[in-house]
Formats: sequence, C-alpha cells, structure tokens
Amino acid sequence: MPLPRQVFIAVVGAGGVGKCFLSQLATLAQSLSQSPAAPTYLSLIYLSTSKKALLHADYKSQQLSNWESELQASTTAPLPPPQLADYLVKAPGKVVLVDNTSNQDVADSYPLFLTKGISIVTPNKKAFSGPYKLWEDIFHVASNGTGANGLGAGGYVFHESSVGAGLPVIVTLKDLIRTGDEIRKIEGVFSGTMSFLFNSFQPTSGGGGKFSAEVKKAKELGYTEPDPRDDLNGLDVARKLTILARIAGVKVESPTSFPVQSLIPKELESASSGDEFLARLPEFDGQMDELKAAAEKEDKVVRFVGSIDVQKGDVKVGLEKFDKSHPIAALKGSDNIIAFYTKRYGDNPLIIQGAGAGGEVTAMGVTGDLLRVLRLIR
Repeated sequence: MPLPRQVFIAVVGAGGVGKCFLSQLATLAQSLSQSPAAPTYLSLIYLSTSKKALLHADYKSQQLSNWESELQASTTAPLPPPQLADYLVKAPGKVVLVDNTSNQDVADSYPLFLTKGISIVTPNKKAFSGPYKLWEDIFHVASNGTGANGLGAGGYVFHESSVGAGLPVIVTLKDLIRTGDEIRKIEGVFSGTMSFLFNSFQPTSGGGGKFSAEVKKAKELGYTEPDPRDDLNGLDVARKLTILARIAGVKVESPTSFPVQSLIPKELESASSGDEFLARLPEFDGQMDELKAAAEKEDKVVRFVGSIDVQKGDVKVGLEKFDKSHPIAALKGSDNIIAFYTKRYGDNPLIIQGAGAGGEVTAMGVTGDLLRVLRLIR
C-alpha cells in the first residue's frame, strides 16, 4: 500500500485568481488528507503578493484558514525569483510553484525553477507566448517537455488556464495530437471581453448599442481591464493564439509576429488614460457602425476572432463576419468558443464552449493542473 506523503506548495499572487485558488486549495488539501488509500498532505510554505510574503525558515506550513490576515500583518518582502528558487529547493520534499500572476520576471524564471526539480502550474500566459527561446528553454528541462528522449529531467509544468480559463482547451489539443489526429485549423472567440462586446454590439437578433457605449458598459461590469485599450489592442487574444499554435507545431516567434487587428482608433492610442480614451471613443462610433451595417446587408454579424491555419502556418487575430447560424455568431454573454478542425472531425469541428474568464473558473484550471502534477510526482 502506498505510504502517506507530503507535498509543499508555494503560491505567488493572491489577487482575484490567487484568492479563488487558495480557497479551492483549502478544500483540496482537506480532501486529499482524508484519502483512505494513501493520504497526501499539502503544505503551503510560501505565499506572496507583489509587496508582502509569508514564509518560515523551517518550512512550517501556513494555515489556509487565516492566510489573509497573516499576509496583511506580514512585514516580509517577497523573494525575487532566484532567491525563491533557492528557498524552495531546500524544502524537505517535492515542491509545486503556483504562479497566479502575469509577471514577466516570474515567467522568465520558469526554466530555473524546473531545473531545480520544482514543478509549476500557472495561468500566466507570458511564459508560453513570449520569446520562442523561453518556450524552448521551459520545455527542454520540464519532465513533461521535449528534452532528451522526449523528456526533460526537471519539474513538471502545466498551464491549462493560460487559454480559456477552466475550459479544457490545451488538454484537448494535446490529446488530439498525441492520438495521431491531424490538426488543420483552430478558430474561435478567445476573449470574454471581446465576446461580451460584440454579442452586445451586434446581437444575432438585430439592434445592439453604439460600440463606445458597449465598451463603457463592459468596463462598468468588470469585463475589461482598467484601461480598455489593454483588451481592444488584441494582444491578449494574440498571446492565446501563440500558445495554441506552438502546441500544434507552428513555430510562432511572438504574439506580434503575425497580423493582429487593434480596435483602438489611431487618434486615441496616445490618450493619457483609460478615462480619456472612453470619453473620446464616441467620436469614432461611425467606423464601427459601418462595419455593422455592411455585415447586416449580408445577413451576418461581426465578431472578434483568432484563427490558426496549421497547414499553412498562418495565424491572425481580428474582425470577421459570420452567418447568424454559425456557432461563433450565436455565443451568449462573455463565453469563449474554440473549434478544432482536424482530419478525424472533418467539416464538423470539435467545439469547446463556455466561460473563458473569471476568478473561480480560472482557478479551477490551476487546481486541475495541480492534481495532474500530484499524480505524476513521486
């Protein structure tokens, strides 16, 4: 019978997704510790925000029930990634780093953590959509990577929630490839923000509001970044496309190495703030009204999509027109939809649809990845 084991958890980022993850971790830790077959005890030995950290020199476990008050009271600064790696590698057992940030410095340090045998689960897109060299370095050393004999010698790395939050997008794509299917095209709506905007701007039933009004409403409802230009520039979608393209075997150098249509009027790119941008955006509603009218004449709707032609190696992000009966046109709310066109599935793609944003569902993807690591490490 397998013996009980202890696994040490380090969490970087305790904001929206991080807070939801810590709640899910508490539930998971209790469940695993009560397993009648072989209990696994999860010990939180490091927790940090951008300004504060909780850690103990003796690797004492932090209680998951009172981390917020403990962190608020802490006067300890977070460890820079190299020092954090040194701290974690000396823990008396296997360690999993959970990166709930979008921090580039942490992402750049993934190869270092993995080389030291520290596994990583994360929704951080920057590690997997940044320079291709970083992608290669990560998966060369990861135990589920592409090093010698197909596997590296370091920790494991999983990033399901870097695309589609908790939707099973990456795992599905990898399963299609591993079982010998031929990926021909990937297409979809990859942004909850853009989904909400265009479902409101041009519903399949007709009507819809002015584009600037829909952007303002999306911001008020919390669907956009504090500065909506960070959504409207298309870079978030481009990062997700970069990740999927690389998994599918298309060597994409960076999210800016293929056509990405920005919905920010050139005149507003230099606006001093998000508030100034929103105040002036109505001046440019005419451009979007023309696109809506042109689509309506063809009995179609406009949607903001990303597509990867795997066979040609082409990737692009931008506005496309769709028949009102098309699954992409019929999305509701802020749902994502991803369609995989493959040899096996032919003209009827495999479709994954659902909430592609939000703290709880993103954290679910991270927690699911943690379970994958726990099944693999010994």
